[in-house]
Amino acid sequence: MKLTSAGESHGKGLIGIIENVPSNLIIDIEMINKNLFLRQSGYGRGDRQKIEKDSINIISGVRNRKTLGSPIAFMIENKDYFNWENIMSPQKSDETLNTVTKVRPGHADLTGLIKYNHTDARNILERASARETAVRVAAGGIAKCFLNSLNIEVEGFVKEICGITDNNNYEFAELKNSKKSDLFVLNAEAEKVMKDKIDTLKNEGDTAGGIVEIRVKGLKSGFGSCMQYDKKLDSKLAAAILSVQAAKGVEFGLGFNYSKTSGKYAHDEIFYNNNAFSRSTNNAGGIEGGMSNGEDIIIKAVMKPIPTLMSGLKTIDYISKKQCTADTERSDVTAVPAFEIIVESVVCLTVAEIVLQRLGGDNMEEIIKRWIQLP
Repeated sequence: MKLTSAGESHGKGLIGIIENVPSNLIIDIEMINKNLFLRQSGYGRGDRQKIEKDSINIISGVRNRKTLGSPIAFMIENKDYFNWENIMSPQKSDETLNTVTKVRPGHADLTGLIKYNHTDARNILERASARETAVRVAAGGIAKCFLNSLNIEVEGFVKEICGITDNNNYEFAELKNSKKSDLFVLNAEAEKVMKDKIDTLKNEGDTAGGIVEIRVKGLKSGFGSCMQYDKKLDSKLAAAILSVQAAKGVEFGLGFNYSKTSGKYAHDEIFYNNNAFSRSTNNAGGIEGGMSNGEDIIIKAVMKPIPTLMSGLKTIDYISKKQCTADTERSDVTAVPAFEIIVESVVCLTVAEIVLQRLGGDNMEEIIKRWIQLP
């Protein structure tokens, strides 16, 4: 599945086109819209989320809830465009309004201005904005429909916000309960401390990042490849996750904790019982040699604090070159819960793409048949 996206944060809307979706896949619109809602929810979000009520509008490639095999095109309308039309209209707009020249540290503003030869960072931030991830959540929902048809599940939760960590271990079935929390966490005590921290940061005009954990259950062994570096499953997943705005790190299984142990305790010993290979541990996070090994895939991803601080950071005005305080846009204190949904979605897209590459097939019937025949 190949996704192409377009659209600006305050433009008319966001557009997505997905190619290579097999025919006869049933699309669960309610599930996709629920995920879009979850992307906008979470404790610590700003006023923008109260304006936008995202929903997917499928334009082509689906009839009567079933895919046709042709490209799927969809749109997510920006409700806030009504307030920005005079500034963002493609036909006629006033470029002197709401300009951004006091570039924000940690954002695309300065580098984008230099690279694309603009003088107003509005032309950069509109596309660099995390608003773009609504497309990825919608497309990830379509990929999730595909994975669910093969009994592959993807779930996740928030593990840490601004240094407050949930160190508990959870069974896969428990992860579905995370969305009942305002912060998508599974530990009520940790959630309370996180909320207190978010409240403090809000009063200080500051922001927070965090860590999310995503798991994939039901993916059979052998997806990905050890034969070429660019075909490795963990390489593909890491690239997809790091393409998400504000993502700064990814690890699989033990990840950086491998540095704290010896090989005797690090690697998952292999057993053979009842005509099947098995492992009693999963430190590898379900991936060995760039290929799925049949165990749950375990991924952790870190999101940096949002670079738009209401208190402002020291910077330079791009036009005058004078020291100043960075411009502010409407911003969140934290968007780690949204980050969790977005990372889930790009994982779904990546796994679906890799499954389709191995199985081939133009319709769901032949794909499911080939999936069943795999060991």
